[in-house]
Amino acid sequence: MQAIILAGGLGTRMLPRTEHVPKSLLLVAGRPFIEWQLRRLAECGFDRVLLCIGHLGDAIRSAVGSGTRFGLRVDYSDDGPRLLGTAGAIRRALPHLDEVFLVTYGDSYLPFDYSGPWRDLEQHSEALGTMAVFANQGRWEASNTAVRGDRVLRYGKGSADPTLDHVDYGATALRRQVIAELPLDEPWGLDAVQGELAERALLRAWHARERFFEIGSPEGLADLEFLLRGKS
Repeated sequence: MQAIILAGGLGTRMLPRTEHVPKSLLLVAGRPFIEWQLRRLAECGFDRVLLCIGHLGDAIRSAVGSGTRFGLRVDYSDDGPRLLGTAGAIRRALPHLDEVFLVTYGDSYLPFDYSGPWRDLEQHSEALGTMAVFANQGRWEASNTAVRGDRVLRYGKGSADPTLDHVDYGATALRRQVIAELPLDEPWGLDAVQGELAERALLRAWHARERFFEIGSPEGLADLEFLLRGKS
């Protein structure tokens, strides 16, 4: 199984810590954050990871290397001088993509089985994606997803719609053809891709049961530090 980690962000909310250190290498419970991610993906059965890197990407390459010490094969795709958004970065990496892959974010730590959305999509040939969702009800951040059973009915990132009671958990399985259909070297957000798949009734829902964690803010990093200190 292949996972894509989008690790090219600038980390502006974490300045000044991310001025010279990429967000993926911020220390959490005594380890660079990306080590926690990679070990968790390996535990869930993934054997290959593609890191989409940009800001201070060489530091990530040096720290992770080939990935063998995590039980993985790690490859890299550089964002390049022009930022193309989250889906645009995946489009640039098209030659490296499996027919089905999982995409997650370089600042997310998800206490669930990462293989769940991937396996679900493998079992449902009628769908083009399976998105992990959480019944957030506005508790951790603004809810952005409407779900019925195993279907994502609507996805509206940044929406203030009170009828949206779930949130995109931060891990989505996709078929390669979804990314192949995007124009090369044009900006695209992954949220736009997810929203379009939901509108076409081609996006399934995988229900996560525990809250998500992230290191995109000082508060988020402190919450994750508390969680992972107990695992160290």
